[in-house]
Amino acid sequence: MNCPILILDGGLGTSLEQKYGCTFDHTTPLWSSDLLVSDPARLRRCQADFGRVPVDVLLTATYQVSVAGFAKTRDPEVTATATAASGEGGDEGIPRARIPHYIDAAVRIGREAAPRPATRLALSVGPYGACMVPSQEYSGAYDEGGASEEALFAWHRDRLRLFAAVGDLPARVSFVALETVPRVDELVAMRRALADVGLSATAAATTSSAGDGAAPPAPPLPFWASCLYPGDDGRLPDGSSVEAALRAMLDPAPAPPAWGVGINCTKVHRLDGLLRRYEAAVASLLRQGVARAWPALVLYPDGTNGEVYNTTTQTWERPPPGDADQGGADGRSWAQQLAEVVRATRSRGRWTHIVVGGCCMAGAEDIAALRAELL
Repeated sequence: MNCPILILDGGLGTSLEQKYGCTFDHTTPLWSSDLLVSDPARLRRCQADFGRVPVDVLLTATYQVSVAGFAKTRDPEVTATATAASGEGGDEGIPRARIPHYIDAAVRIGREAAPRPATRLALSVGPYGACMVPSQEYSGAYDEGGASEEALFAWHRDRLRLFAAVGDLPARVSFVALETVPRVDELVAMRRALADVGLSATAAATTSSAGDGAAPPAPPLPFWASCLYPGDDGRLPDGSSVEAALRAMLDPAPAPPAWGVGINCTKVHRLDGLLRRYEAAVASLLRQGVARAWPALVLYPDGTNGEVYNTTTQTWERPPPGDADQGGADGRSWAQQLAEVVRATRSRGRWTHIVVGGCCMAGAEDIAALRAELL
């Protein structure tokens, strides 16, 4: 099979921390999306590092966008207006109606950072746990707001309506990325919400009476769904198997299936075994008639050399000597290890495309090295 390889960008949040002096904690509930409000120019410079690699796909800075996160973030324009009017700064957070403005800015900044016409933008949509403080996408241990599939469906649908309010989105963005999903019920909930909202530039036409000459609604954007596998047992944080995750991504019963299935935020030395299980699971779904065709593969593991993120201290910590998470003990670079995995899975001839990049701790220089290895 002729399987094109597309290079994806790396870890935005960790790149902002390591190279651009940003600090993210409980005071920045939007995490890396806070830069859309506080310092768009710095965000553009960081994303431009990846644009210059060049990458084929760039993720927008919208992973942690949420109504609650914006409500706890001060709008500098509102604060300035309040100060001018009363002489006192306002403490108001950013209201719901203002959020599409910042999502629109994320898309615009992404395009400015990667101006090559061949570079495609992917709208980053993180899980419910990514918007909690501290974040819980590594554990899947959610509060009452994410306690069930129906609760997660309602929450994601409400958030995705804000994305759908951005003008002409299908003409500006090529993919939607449902990322770092730790739970099978959330995979299904996110797919259902995406289908319900449609993310169509002419979505209004579907809710109004269609008269003569009415423009048809734009087709939904292709999307991928990716999960993380933090342990050596090859399971999601909620304990679900690879097979259950792939069914939740591809079964057309609840919603249209994913264009691509993926793994992100996972140690690179775990990938080969996981990918063989991914391939076996998709093949099984095809035999059962659940899946209709092979999807694309989207692969963006952590760029760490064994470090593990501690959500309590909000720092990256090295595991003890001899721990299995150390990885890379044979002296090969992260890019070399990942390239070898990609070449192996590509040689087996299953996937329609392979989109490959990095997650946490993978900087622009790592993505450049990966591109040099593969292209």
